[in-house]
Parts: sequence; C-alpha cells; structure tokens
Amino acid sequence: IIEGEEEVGSEAVNKFLAAEQARLKCDVVVVSDTCQFGPGRPAITYGLRGIAYYELRLRGPKQDLHSGTFGGAVLNPANVLSRLLSSLIDDQGRIQVPGFYDDVVPLTERERQQFAELPFDEDGFRQQVGVEQLGGETGFSTLERRWARPTCDVNGLWSGYQGEGAKTVLPARAGAKFSFRLVPNQDPHKISAALEAHLRAHCPAGIEMELIDMHGAPGVMTPLESPYIAAASRAIERGFGVAPVFIREGGSIPIVTAFRQQLGVDTLLLGWGLDDDNTHSPNEKFCLADFHRGIKASAHLWQELASAGLNS
Repeated sequence: IIEGEEEVGSEAVNKFLAAEQARLKCDVVVVSDTCQFGPGRPAITYGLRGIAYYELRLRGPKQDLHSGTFGGAVLNPANVLSRLLSSLIDDQGRIQVPGFYDDVVPLTERERQQFAELPFDEDGFRQQVGVEQLGGETGFSTLERRWARPTCDVNGLWSGYQGEGAKTVLPARAGAKFSFRLVPNQDPHKISAALEAHLRAHCPAGIEMELIDMHGAPGVMTPLESPYIAAASRAIERGFGVAPVFIREGGSIPIVTAFRQQLGVDTLLLGWGLDDDNTHSPNEKFCLADFHRGIKASAHLWQELASAGLNS
C-alpha cells in the first residue's frame, strides 16, 4: 500500500481498510517510516507516540482597533491567546489540562535502563538542533522525553500586524495551531474533551473561542517478544552487518493504529533514515549506503519471516 495522506491523518486509507478487510487480511504489516538510532546503528522501533492536533481561533472586536483609543477597554484576542497557551504547560514541562495524565503508563525501570544504555550523544544532539541548552519535562532524560513522555508544542501563531514598521493595532482576531504528542494508552478523544473544557474555563467573556480538532491518533506499542520482531532483527543484521537496537520514537504514524484496529495485526517499523536527514525541512536527504543496506535487509526479511514458521 502506498499512500500520501500521513500528514493529514490518513482518512482515505482508514476508509479503504474498513472496506477491504477481507482482501487485506495478513499476519503483520511492515512500515518503513522510522529512523536508525544513529549512523551505523540500525534500529527496530517498537513504540510510537500518538498525536492530537488543534487549531484555536479567538475573535474579539468586529475589526482591528487603534490600541491607543481602545486599549484597556476592549479585550485583546492576542493577549488572551498568549494566556490560554501559557495555561497549557508549566515551567517544569508538565501539561496543566486536568486529567491529561490519567491514562499515562509510566516507563518501566527496565525501559529506562535500556534507554540509558544506548550510546546517545547529548552534546552532539544539542549541536545538531542548534541550541545551547535542552529543555523539557523535569525528572526525565532527553530520550525519555523524546520517545515516551507526552508533550505540548505550539506549531504556529498569527494575529495583528505582520508587516514592516509599526502599526499600533488591537487585533480583532488571533489564532494558533498546536499539538500534543500522546503516549500509548492515552485516548485523543478524551484529551480533546478535557482540553476544550480547560480552554473554555480560562477564556474570558468578550472573546469568542473556537477549537478545531484537526486530527488525532493514539500511540502504539509492539511487544518485543513478538516473533516478527525477532525475524526483523535477524534480517537487519544480515542487511547491515550489525544487530539492531530497540527504540521508541516520538513521532506519530496514525495508519499504524488503523492497521491494529481494522486488521488486528501489529506493525514492524523498520526505517533506514537518520535524525539529521532534515525531515520536513530544507535540504532533506537520505544516505544512499543506508538505502542499499535497507534494500538488502528488506529482501532478507521475507526469508526470515518464512523460516520462522510464520504464515506470511
């Protein structure tokens, strides 16, 4: 199956899966949309975070106003927007929506130890992204925060005057797009209901608020004890010449949830890219050597699945 809607929730593929379950009956799904742990360190991704993505629109006066004439008497939607967004997360990185963490399953000590044993270069990572200091939820390592903890991020903002020079407006409109990354066991629908209640409780009279639920998907986990994981591990070792490490990733692939819900099967997440491939950015790249090694590993995968005695 080749589809191009991953960035907008894979709605057409979800309908296709529901309509064609008999034709698509299978033992396991293989998706190549993840990364290696690092150069020369292939990985099998056994967990993904989910996502809940929103657009928040605020409306105040019927038109932009002069901030000198009307400021202090009319609520400013941009000011209210900043307060609402600030109310979502505290300075310790904890999300403040009531009930948000109710269904979060804590990391096991075994997983925390496995993450700690991975050869993660934190200084190199900091230099890669171009910041002097990393940040996030206190009490967790960088890998734990990236892979296995929920997050809240503003993805875009707009309001008021955006041109050159100054224009002292009190804007009539303000808006933002923001998203939560969810961990397995969190329900995007439950999160959406809690979020809307939180925002409406904090939005003052005089401002009209609209929250648009753009798309969402829960996180997923594949059991490390799965025979498909073992078969994939052998195939990768044959293709790359080194055994893979087992990781979780912070991104979301909504169709993986649909495969489980509609077809009742787990997904093998085998990707050959690297964190520094500039995904979603200018100068996106892909190493040809990894492409060739990935082709070999993919070819070996069929043999490994068959030789494992699986019905694939």
